[in-house]
Amino acid sequence: MDRFFNMDNKFFQIMSRMADLIILNLLCLVCCLPIITIGASISSLYYMTMKMVRDEESYIVRGFFHAFKQNFKQSIPINLIMLLGGGILLLDFRIVNLSLTGTLSHVLKIVFMMMGLFYIMIYIYVYPLLAKFYNTVRNTFTNALLMAIRHLPYTALMILITAMPLLIFLLPSASAQSFFFLFLLMMGGAVMAYLKSIFLVKIFDNYIPKEEEEEEGKDEAPDSDGNVE
Repeated sequence: MDRFFNMDNKFFQIMSRMADLIILNLLCLVCCLPIITIGASISSLYYMTMKMVRDEESYIVRGFFHAFKQNFKQSIPINLIMLLGGGILLLDFRIVNLSLTGTLSHVLKIVFMMMGLFYIMIYIYVYPLLAKFYNTVRNTFTNALLMAIRHLPYTALMILITAMPLLIFLLPSASAQSFFFLFLLMMGGAVMAYLKSIFLVKIFDNYIPKEEEEEEGKDEAPDSDGNVE
């Protein structure tokens, strides 16, 4: 019985981790409400989940807002580019779907689907890169695409994780869908970020010389050859 109530017990460790993920998810959702802060909020979420994967997290709320403040200025142009790019892709696909038929329509749909895939690949990496490395906006996008291609097996797994909310359409009953929706609302975003952070930590470790790692703050950004600038 004493072992069960021991705070080092696996059960309490899992419950503590789940509570941290719920707090992180709610913080991210609340801070995303002003649209302009979405980038800073998502990068702060990854900042904390990557620390959680390394067992380096201490104070969840304090760490989240530390990263939020640190990344806020640079996150604005990155967020605007991502929103604009996603909006243009959706608009173009809708125009093709409604206005064109035949071979041209199929070809353009395939082109836009490929562009959408590259968009998702960049989305997966760009906010964690913002959270982890100092760099210019342009180089952050460049490195996001290069890393996504260079680490394609990990990228494919993270795309599957990102698509997890689509499972709601495959569930057999309304009650199951409601339960899954509640899970997504409560902690789904943080859980997905945590699962992706398991791979992101392994990827980023390839670009950080051990002697230059810092416990707090960001590391110098990798160049296109994978070397630290």
